[in-house]
Amino acid sequence: MIYPLPAVLVSCGDASGLRNLLTVAWTGTVCTDPPMCYVSIRRERHSYDIIRRTGEFVINLTTEELARATDWCGVRSGRDCDKFAEMGLTPGRGAVVAAPTVEEAPISIECRVRQVLPLGSHDMFLAEVVNVQADERYLDAGGRLDFERARPLVYSHGEYFGLGGAIGRFGWSVRKKPQAPRGEVSARAAASEQGRDAAPQASGARTARTAGPKPGRAAVPKRAGSRGAKSSKRR
Repeated sequence: MIYPLPAVLVSCGDASGLRNLLTVAWTGTVCTDPPMCYVSIRRERHSYDIIRRTGEFVINLTTEELARATDWCGVRSGRDCDKFAEMGLTPGRGAVVAAPTVEEAPISIECRVRQVLPLGSHDMFLAEVVNVQADERYLDAGGRLDFERARPLVYSHGEYFGLGGAIGRFGWSVRKKPQAPRGEVSARAAASEQGRDAAPQASGARTARTAGPKPGRAAVPKRAGSRGAKSSKRR
């Protein structure tokens, strides 16, 4: 199978106050325009009937801090308890859908079901993204999710993991290095030639280099005591 996958908390409910949480790893993006995603859920799960009836759900991204709640909500049934209350999670209000959000999540993606596809062990709920709520504490200056701050959670073969550091941006493997102007290149070549002429010619001599300290990883800012405000972006 394809691993790792995001471990998300899917929240569902209606205007009457009914609410539940479900841990899902079978989830992802399927279209950019219009923005669409999916979750695949077993028919016997308590949330299945709620989402099938209401046609709405929210995908709440999780973090390392939410690891225990994420696992717990995947092994307990909402038929027997209020998962929000049991895990100390705060139900938020959706801007477009009636399903609640998870206030502790860095990103909450509000979805409306467009199609239900029976696949076998799971049914796929194909949905359109109608609104996105983001906790501003976890966004960088460009409005993107800052992984260093959020520390998102992923799932692989029955285990949960955090993410490592960034390796490169999309397209870095084919991006050309900037070239210096021709005049500057000629000056550099001349200086290099002069340097070689002035270099000592002693056989076997080596120039020692002293390695400076390796740059350390940037410190992750301490989390504020209270949760930041969520900004909302409708689709």
